[in-house]
Amino acid sequence: MKQHHSLSRRNFLGRGASIGLALAFSGAPFVSRKALGATTISFVSFGGSYGDFAKEYWIKPFTAETGIAVQYVSGPDLAKVKAQVDNKSVEWDVFDAVGATAYAGIKDNLWEPIESQVIDPDRFVQRVADVLVPTFIYAGGIAYDPVRTKNPAINFTDLWDAKKFPGPRGLRSRASETIELALLADGVPASKLYPLDIDRGFKALDAIKPHVKKWFDQTAQGITLIQTGEVDYTYTYANRVKAAKDSGVSIDFSLAQCISAMNYYAIPRGCPRKEAAMRFLEFITRPEQQALMANKLYVIPVTKGAETRLSEEARRWIPDTSNNSKNVFVSDEYWRDHFVAVDKRFKEWILT
Repeated sequence: MKQHHSLSRRNFLGRGASIGLALAFSGAPFVSRKALGATTISFVSFGGSYGDFAKEYWIKPFTAETGIAVQYVSGPDLAKVKAQVDNKSVEWDVFDAVGATAYAGIKDNLWEPIESQVIDPDRFVQRVADVLVPTFIYAGGIAYDPVRTKNPAINFTDLWDAKKFPGPRGLRSRASETIELALLADGVPASKLYPLDIDRGFKALDAIKPHVKKWFDQTAQGITLIQTGEVDYTYTYANRVKAAKDSGVSIDFSLAQCISAMNYYAIPRGCPRKEAAMRFLEFITRPEQQALMANKLYVIPVTKGAETRLSEEARRWIPDTSNNSKNVFVSDEYWRDHFVAVDKRFKEWILT
């Protein structure tokens, strides 16, 4: 399925008057609370302030409404969920996935179809594959400590210029977004980024590798590395930086150049608790829940009607992706076909 990622800050925030509120949960087959009340589902996600939000504002009220308990687990891993599916021993009921991982899972037939009678696909601002539930749009970019770094790198070319902008870096140990980051730093225009020139991307990564002190896999580490002073720059996410700033951490984020992407939830194929997992996904994609997430986590919601409820503070943390000479929206279709091979090469490259 071809996606059309055309959500900019201008057109997204301007859609409120014309879109109206999406329908809340309706039309789903009735399953009694008593029948589901003894169920516990496992939700594997990324931790940090995002995990704290999910536990407090999604899991608690969802359990109160349905009686379904949710066990929160940190550290989504595509290889692990593939092993669970292949071995017919699915332990994770809801899998939190960035686009590259979600679409690689489609290629490997890892996800259950999403039941349209439970979650109406028309509730979303954008149609996606029928085995995925879009959950939010996030923006990645450069974070730094403004106290330590008086003249910071604000775009990806700056980040690659360790002579003009010295200091150790921290980058993600995941090919998706990191290859885009390297190519943008090397001068490839966002509008001409795909299909990715993988060899050029690795050549650009070779140039920055001596200055990367930490390749990290856990999203929350992007903040911790700045907070502890282990690195001077990390590639991390606007919403994570905002939460850290609000808690008193000396950290800032450049909106001058960003990589935006859709986040998804999926249900692993063969999940024995699919009905309860579907109920959870329906709950967290209601307009009121999406707006709550946007206003607390400073991400872009994906359900129609939620954008009309964004606070002014939340709007200030949304990058202007209409400037497509600098900013890019990750192509999930590209990574669907290339993620496994490129990520394997990337992880082997890190170790060399």
